[in-house]
Amino acid sequence: MNFSPPPDPHVWVTILAGGSGTRFWPVSTPKRPKQVLPLAGSDPLIVQTLRRARLLAPDERIRILASAPLTRIFRPLLPDLGPQAYLEEPEPRGTAPVLVWAAWTLLRDDPRAVLVSLHADHAVAPEEAFRDLLLEGVRLASSEDLLFTVAVPPTRPETGYGYLEPGSPLPGRGPWRAFRVRAFVEKPDRTAAQRYLDQGYLWNTGIFLWRAEVFLEEVRRCTPELADLIPLLEKGQAEEFFRRAPNLSVDEGVLERSPRVACLEATFRWDDVGGWEALARTRPADAQGNVAVSPLYGLEAEGNIVWADEGAVVLFGVRDLVVVRSGEVVFVAPRARTAELKVLLRGLPPELRDPD
Repeated sequence: MNFSPPPDPHVWVTILAGGSGTRFWPVSTPKRPKQVLPLAGSDPLIVQTLRRARLLAPDERIRILASAPLTRIFRPLLPDLGPQAYLEEPEPRGTAPVLVWAAWTLLRDDPRAVLVSLHADHAVAPEEAFRDLLLEGVRLASSEDLLFTVAVPPTRPETGYGYLEPGSPLPGRGPWRAFRVRAFVEKPDRTAAQRYLDQGYLWNTGIFLWRAEVFLEEVRRCTPELADLIPLLEKGQAEEFFRRAPNLSVDEGVLERSPRVACLEATFRWDDVGGWEALARTRPADAQGNVAVSPLYGLEAEGNIVWADEGAVVLFGVRDLVVVRSGEVVFVAPRARTAELKVLLRGLPPELRDPD
């Protein structure tokens, strides 16, 4: 695919790449975060995300948002990007503070800036449909004083995603469905998630489109805990801004509170590559339902997820396990329990938690 980015000079792409990836332990560690792992295909996640960003804007209008230690890891994988492509957050404080900082920074360079915000851990296909839908989103965000998110129909009562209730439709062009959001709920419990599934709510993908000016207006209106700190950015005190900012997601801090949220329904397949279970959705399985990122020899083995940095894995008479070998660590757990991985990590000694 060799699409050139559209000629609109006001489209900027920010890539949220600051996550620690603990739910892919022991493969993902601070020195080898999940963004540099080939979890959704043959290329590292950050490389795939940059490829999608380049469908929307040239390199000079792409910004990767992450800490300095992470950007040092990314740079060898992204050799064509110059130093201006990295906005290094002084401290991790969640997606709301870093997106406020990015919007404020880019608005200084371009008063008409339209921001497309991508995550560095998504699986998307086909990319042609992704590009076409987001260009429609850019068109809508340029003309409407709304905060747009991209949503997909849910397939299970997932408690780790945000849900939104479709409201009144917005005018659009082509085969795209756009509408105002009547309600936005972040990470409900399982009972509520099942209810939202039954009521036709959609999942929020975390792909956002908005004019930087409109986003900061809504932050000032809805998020006083960050709005009160924006003068620090105006004084050139970004480090103090992050030091004093709360740990807050943009979903909870802005989208749940704002009456100006709208949505585009995705015309592409999407998955949040958040933990080991995601590999069963993003990679092909063998005839016994096993998904392996390494040579696997299985006898009476069904529905397992396997990763080995090197060598082969042999399974006999087991089912629905996650089996991971990375360095000197072997991790085995039922697939149904991998969402609790953070609980396990809290109980491990440091030399096991971070084997690098």
